Amino acid sequence: MIGWDDIYKVLEAMFPLYIALILGYGSVKWWHMFNPDHCDAINRLNCYFIMPLFTFDFTTRINPYKMNFRFVAADVISKSIILLAILLWAKCSKKGNYQWSITCFSLSSLNNTLVVGVPLMATMYGPIGENVVIQSSILQFMVWIMIVLMMFEFQRAKRTLDLAVSSLESATSKETSMLTLTKIVGIKLTKNPNSYACLLGLLWALISNRWNLEMPVIMKGSVQIMSRAGAGIAMFCMGLFMAMQEKMIDCSVKLAVFGMVLRFIVAPTTMIVGSFCVGLRGDVLHVAIIQAALPQAIGSFVLAKEYGLHANLLSTAVIFGTLISIPVLIAYYVVLNILFP
Repeated sequence: MIGWDDIYKVLEAMFPLYIALILGYGSVKWWHMFNPDHCDAINRLNCYFIMPLFTFDFTTRINPYKMNFRFVAADVISKSIILLAILLWAKCSKKGNYQWSITCFSLSSLNNTLVVGVPLMATMYGPIGENVVIQSSILQFMVWIMIVLMMFEFQRAKRTLDLAVSSLESATSKETSMLTLTKIVGIKLTKNPNSYACLLGLLWALISNRWNLEMPVIMKGSVQIMSRAGAGIAMFCMGLFMAMQEKMIDCSVKLAVFGMVLRFIVAPTTMIVGSFCVGLRGDVLHVAIIQAALPQAIGSFVLAKEYGLHANLLSTAVIFGTLISIPVLIAYYVVLNILFP
């Protein structure tokens, strides 16, 4: 059973995030140290340098040969259900919107597996919980963030080409060539270090665990000097963003509730479906469901801010989702122990 000491350990991991958030907010609102151009530059530094190095650094530490492939299959099934439902909504519904499809997928698929997930799962279920949530983070880095990146780049490329076509008087059609879009997106992704940071880390993890190799200290230090700043800089950027808005929380209550429903209800529900499809049982089933209900990933805000798409909603989801996550996750823990003892 979870005790107050265990909850305190999780709070120890979460509290520094809000210190970074307050510092970012205060540096603009109270001390007037940064202007909007500075804020964009700091977020871009985080997006293209710190995040990829953080991903690479973390991925190199795992052992791919000890992955729980049933859990991997359950995660793939659950996220595929979400992705298919969102794409069908965007394609078939009159209210369907490609931009909102990206945001909805981010809200329901990208969670905070490391800062909140690792200490909480280790407290609840010990080594099994910690191992499963680490595997979840690897899948997130390697597959789901890549899909979100492709969706962002596709949306940006389509918008740019549509503007270019509409500005040409001689243009006979405003339909954007799918082949042209694919080429542009492919080029953009090859230039984005987030696209291959996890793959490089996974390659090193495969080699190092196969032949018992250690990463040279000089290389490890070169990576970690930047990667260790990942979560702190992301929260600092969120504070900067909040301070630039007219209101501290620049998002309607309706949208905020919608984001919480996707994160804390839809995501674990689809994971239940995926888990039953592959026959997960016992503690692994519990961990799979609870980790799906972890709060919103900090990196999802960084990407939303970089691509200029609903960053206000993502910042609200991270800030308030993280605050309410502990009672929500404990409730899941209690209910799962009753339903699936």
